[in-house]
Amino acid sequence: SIASADMDLNQLDVFLTAQTKKPGGITAEQAAVIAKFWKNHRAKVHESLVSRSRWDNVLRNLSWRVDLKAQHRHLQQINTTPVAIVEMELGKNGQ
Repeated sequence: SIASADMDLNQLDVFLTAQTKKPGGITAEQAAVIAKFWKNHRAKVHESLVSRSRWDNVLRNLSWRVDLKAQHRHLQQINTTPVAIVEMELGKNGQ
């Protein structure tokens, strides 16, 4: 939660305080260790998460269609709930 939200120190303090108050949560000592680790390694953790989530893929193909009701017992219900379907084909760079 801390890493995905990229919490600043104020947010981290509020989050850890809440975790210490939960039944079965962390201790104050554990919260202090986590805070110290996050303060020292926040940039590295954030950089690692961004590099793992970055798309190095390329879009090879894209097709889409809209499905509509063409027939229905009541005329008012024709085309009332169209559904768009998108198909994407991804490939790795250089492949």
